[in-house]
Amino acid sequence: MRIISGAAKGRKLYTPGNRSKKGSIRPTSDKVRESIFNILGSRSVTGNVLDLYAGTGALGLEALSRGAYFGAFVDHDRKAFELINRNLDLCGFSEVGIVYQRDLKRGLGFLEKAEPRVYDLVFIDPPYHTGATVTSLQELNDRGLLGKDGLVIVEDASGVDLPEGIGSLERVDFRRYGDTSVWIYQNMGVN
Repeated sequence: MRIISGAAKGRKLYTPGNRSKKGSIRPTSDKVRESIFNILGSRSVTGNVLDLYAGTGALGLEALSRGAYFGAFVDHDRKAFELINRNLDLCGFSEVGIVYQRDLKRGLGFLEKAEPRVYDLVFIDPPYHTGATVTSLQELNDRGLLGKDGLVIVEDASGVDLPEGIGSLERVDFRRYGDTSVWIYQNMGVN
């Protein structure tokens, strides 16, 4: 697993190795990650990025490498917390990234206190088939954490049915890559 483009292009990220137990870290493949950033294409990858269920941090790190100003990474797993911090150091982004070890089932309220900012790009990549995606989308909308025209990139299992919209979040794209699907939502509200 490596950074595909930008300032840290080619850096090989630390990964969890072979962890097959339920709830383990499941990194987004280079192919799917590259496809996501190709879809974003002309949209500028600047501003603040939030990587939920971050795992290795590869999605948020890719955004930082491509020009995002700040990255917040959240995962409940202790191993993920350690991996993301190591990967931030490896890529030279320790000064522009912060990692939280939090259980996202308890919500995103801690972000309003710890990092009171609006995000321009959010990644949601929960364990597949848990229903956590819809809950996270709803909370992003309700808490106003996504900036105007901000994007949410969701990765979940193919076959999962996600809504066309939630509040001011409207689905603007959908792609399938084998057993993985990617949905893109845009904030059409006025944060």
